[in-house]
Amino acid sequence: MPKELGMEQQVFGGEHHTGRVARPLWTAMKRGLLGRCPNCGEGKLFRGFTKTVDTCSVCGEEIHHHRADDLPAYLVIVIVGHIVLGAFMGVEATSTLSTWQHILIWVPLTILLSVALLQPVKGAVIGLQWAFYMHGFGGEKDVIEPHPGA
Repeated sequence: MPKELGMEQQVFGGEHHTGRVARPLWTAMKRGLLGRCPNCGEGKLFRGFTKTVDTCSVCGEEIHHHRADDLPAYLVIVIVGHIVLGAFMGVEATSTLSTWQHILIWVPLTILLSVALLQPVKGAVIGLQWAFYMHGFGGEKDVIEPHPGA
């Protein structure tokens, strides 16, 4: 019947479907969350607080071309905001703390949670990019035109 309507069967991925083996998404994200290589799970992913290694020291997977950029920071803001705001509202509803007591509790908690979550979230984003063959993780050259319309 689809042929009668002038339709043709579509394959997931369309004309760009490569037939590559699917990489384990949740495993790669978990490895990244733990600061390990998304490919082998053994090598370190970071050489500094948020600076990634260029290649995995164990399996040789190239990691330098990831583009985690701002997404980890946005995700951390959302996560920390939900935790801190929910806790703040719960404390505010059940106690009578003064303004300076709230400041002494919530500002350090916000800073500590943000710092503690930034590296793991960035690792998980890199694992996601690796699992989906994004930004050069598929072996092809990742070319970006700086001014595509110019």
